[in-house]
Amino acid sequence: MIQDKSKLSKHHLLERPWFIAVALAGLLGGAVLITSFIRATDNTLSLCSTAKNTAVSIAEYSSTPIQLQSIVYYATSHTVPQQSFQEISISLNVLKDRLPCNFLVFGLGRDSLMWASLNPGGTTVFLEEDPKWIEAVLKDAPSLRAHHVQYRTHLSQAGRLLSTYRSEPMCLPDKAFPIRYNEKCPLALTSLPDEFYDTEWDLIMVDAPKGYFALAPGRMAAIFSSAVMARNRKGNGTTHIFLHDVDRKVEKAFANEFLCEKYKVNSAGRLWHFEIPNAANMSDQPVDDSADMSASTSAVIPDK
Repeated sequence: MIQDKSKLSKHHLLERPWFIAVALAGLLGGAVLITSFIRATDNTLSLCSTAKNTAVSIAEYSSTPIQLQSIVYYATSHTVPQQSFQEISISLNVLKDRLPCNFLVFGLGRDSLMWASLNPGGTTVFLEEDPKWIEAVLKDAPSLRAHHVQYRTHLSQAGRLLSTYRSEPMCLPDKAFPIRYNEKCPLALTSLPDEFYDTEWDLIMVDAPKGYFALAPGRMAAIFSSAVMARNRKGNGTTHIFLHDVDRKVEKAFANEFLCEKYKVNSAGRLWHFEIPNAANMSDQPVDDSADMSASTSAVIPDK
């Protein structure tokens, strides 16, 4: 009987709003007290010996808004990056070493949010030739920095451009820069936003424009202009250039010509990684033997 009265009394207490409020307050107060105790303990343990390491660790692993957005985006959709895990890992390792950095990406796509989130505190800019696609991507990820660009080339011109560029003095390494005003060289990108020319890029990812049908712009100008920008770098360090889809003839031929096999430092799948020094630390210049080069490239990339 006494036990029943006790249960009944507890039941009446739980029904009263003031009791519930007091109970919640007690729980919250306890939680705060425990948290404070844990923090105090951590501070005591970290004094002198590990305080600096703790501060560095917190700063290193603090998430940025775009990183959190990226996690949610990829976790709640069927969207996956265009590159494989092995290909992405090559760029990621360089990003971790150069953070925060200036990262230029030719192409806006399903992996753009990922690339931006992997460069926290840095500048990540995307260049895209399709304005409708820019609008579609930015609708889901408005924080991305993307510019619309127009190209002066078509994929069908690749063979001729590669075999004749030496005949145009403004396409030669010592005269191609600054490419902003280089209208005479068809491989120079002259209509990009000022940010492209005014920034020294630490990393450049060439995964666009389209290069799989005759009237597509092709990546010839993107590869050439990236190489020229890297060779004219004024700041310290080298420029890392990542070229995707090297299983295609045009990408492979232009990479060998302008990025140079000797500067290729890594590869995985369809990705090549080049580390380009500036001209002051460079000993190579393309040999002026256009006849031999023309014969070889015309066989590799026939005009369509």
